[in-house]
Amino acid sequence: MKKQFILSLLLALVVGMNVPQLFAQAMGSVKGVAKDSDGNVIVGAQVEWFGVETGRKYELKTNNKGEYFSLGITPGKYNVKLLKDGKELWHINNVSVGVDEVPLDFDLKKEQTNSAQAAGMSAEQVKQIQAQQAQAAKEKDTVKSLNEKLTAAKTASDAGDFDTAIATLTEANQMDNTRDLIWFRLGDAYRMSALKQTDPAEKQKRLETSATDYQKAIELRNNSELAKKDADNNAKIAAYYNNLAEVYSKSNKIDDAVASYGKAAELDPTHASQYMFNTGAVLTNAGKVDQAIVAFDKVIAADPNKAAAYYWKGVNMIGKATLKGDKMVAPEGTADAFQKYLELEPTGTFAQPAKDMLASIGASIETQYGTKKKNVKK
Repeated sequence: MKKQFILSLLLALVVGMNVPQLFAQAMGSVKGVAKDSDGNVIVGAQVEWFGVETGRKYELKTNNKGEYFSLGITPGKYNVKLLKDGKELWHINNVSVGVDEVPLDFDLKKEQTNSAQAAGMSAEQVKQIQAQQAQAAKEKDTVKSLNEKLTAAKTASDAGDFDTAIATLTEANQMDNTRDLIWFRLGDAYRMSALKQTDPAEKQKRLETSATDYQKAIELRNNSELAKKDADNNAKIAAYYNNLAEVYSKSNKIDDAVASYGKAAELDPTHASQYMFNTGAVLTNAGKVDQAIVAFDKVIAADPNKAAAYYWKGVNMIGKATLKGDKMVAPEGTADAFQKYLELEPTGTFAQPAKDMLASIGASIETQYGTKKKNVKK
């Protein structure tokens, strides 16, 4: 009896010792490599194995060689997904897992080819689609890199470090010199840096480079079929012309500046009054009085409430005043221009200068602007 008990105990121990071994043998394993449509390995992708029968999910990750591997997968049917940054790239359903290792690779280029051929596409059509996808992926990477350069350049410009901005945008142009926005920002950086130069020759050189960059930006945008589909295309080109005009103005190329402002106003009627005002300012600074008056009249016609236009019109008209004895005689309408400014902005930036101008030509100064009239009690 004792001998039989010992034998039973030994058998129980043997069974107990074999349990882990039998359990391990009942599990499977999976492995594979993930490659994108260009044949490059996909690093850091998620490979999700979802048990159709058990509802259990295994989440694996590809290494720097695009490989994934896992032991201890319960045998059964699985739906498998390949994801990157939460976006599904491909999936395969009803993959059987047994006790043997299951290799399952993801080759998106091959899978896309198979799908296309199954849909009746020729090999050449498949090749064209793959080329388009490769171009789209390349474009996405390029845009990301260029945006990083634009951000870095803006940070430098905001800090007044225009030379760093110029260097950064030049690097962006070396990556892709077909982007009008890069040329425009480069023009801005050269224009603003020119104002900091103490050497007249260097200042002029930078202004000329700025003008060339703006012209390139305008050319590229005018010739871009994609840009032409942009509802704001004309307004953006107008902004390019506006900054080009400013460069011409600082280079004392007055006629070119006026022409560029005129082009901006033509392209963007909504902001035409501002572009015409800029024209008047350039002409005023150049001493072209008659032309400046005409420009400010156009501003007033477009925007009758633009107070500064009346003031600067008056300033230019004062420039045509003559002396009769000790009295300054200004052209007709001069006082009206200053009075209109005071009516619109009685406490504005130019309020006191406007009053001084009126006094210099012996005109009366309206003092009731900006005040409420009191009701007279009967």
